Amino acid sequence: MLDVAPQTEVRELTYAEAIREAMAQAMEADPRVFTFGEDIGTYGGAFGVTGDLIHRFGAERVIDTPISELGMAGVAVGAALTGMRPVLEFQFSDFSLLASEQIINQAAKIRFMFGGKASVPLVIRMPGGSGTGAAAQHSQSLEAIFAHIPGLIVLQPSTPHDAKGLLLSALDNPNPVLIFEHKLLYKVKGPVPAQAYRVPIGQAAIRREGGDVSIITTGIMAVRATAAAERLAAEGIDAEVIDLRTIRPMDVPAIVKSVKKTSRALIVYESVKTLGVGAEISAAIAESEAFDYLDAPIARLGGKEVPLPYNPVLEKASVPQEDDIFNAARALVREGHI
Repeated sequence: MLDVAPQTEVRELTYAEAIREAMAQAMEADPRVFTFGEDIGTYGGAFGVTGDLIHRFGAERVIDTPISELGMAGVAVGAALTGMRPVLEFQFSDFSLLASEQIINQAAKIRFMFGGKASVPLVIRMPGGSGTGAAAQHSQSLEAIFAHIPGLIVLQPSTPHDAKGLLLSALDNPNPVLIFEHKLLYKVKGPVPAQAYRVPIGQAAIRREGGDVSIITTGIMAVRATAAAERLAAEGIDAEVIDLRTIRPMDVPAIVKSVKKTSRALIVYESVKTLGVGAEISAAIAESEAFDYLDAPIARLGGKEVPLPYNPVLEKASVPQEDDIFNAARALVREGHI
């Protein structure tokens, strides 16, 4: 249930502004919350997300760090263990790999190894995805790597509303939460309530209802899938768009319910197709009662098997675009495969 009063003022904010507002409201409400990362202070963040927070809360709570992702993650784990609520920002999600020892071997495991007597309530925010010409080492979608690890929660909001609500839910959670924010979404506007509210972790959203094919996706692909679904409607194909919002824990019941209704499943994700999130979704469908309702094979539309190119034409061709989703869904409905 969303923590939003009916009388709440709703404004149009960008995705970045919604995240900043969530941070400010959390920091005002809880002195334990602080944020840190490279260039997030005076500069306002590589993508302008933290903005003026340093002027509002000071350099002790909005902290510029050296270029040392492993060290930053270690500080985050230590601060969370002592009762603080750290929000760590990696300049690019690709850089999280440098910190994977602290994230995977420490943050994800401490609560289990100490029998619940210690917890690591930290949030890690990461700009990810392609489309900005940032090339192979700054454009990856790494959510599947971290979603493989028990103990980590992995979020991928697609709207300004969810970016704010999921961040506030993440700050309430006693476990480490990783939020993958697509770089192309930062300037996208949408309705956002003024007050603090929560979007439930682990609960998918139906972006469009339909009866002919389920398009299951998350992040920016939910935006592209919804646009493709509107085009499909003009051709008489009624597509349902399921935005997972949370990669781990995944809302499998929502997926199963939709596929049972439509009898077709198209899974769309930006990360490389092989061993990606789509494989887990596909397996979840195959292992459920939805399998008996399928009228066509489960279809996956993922990124190409290449590092992301710098060239803008090649970069765009490397990950699913709106046209790709439109063509794949149409083929699945009309021909039974993509």
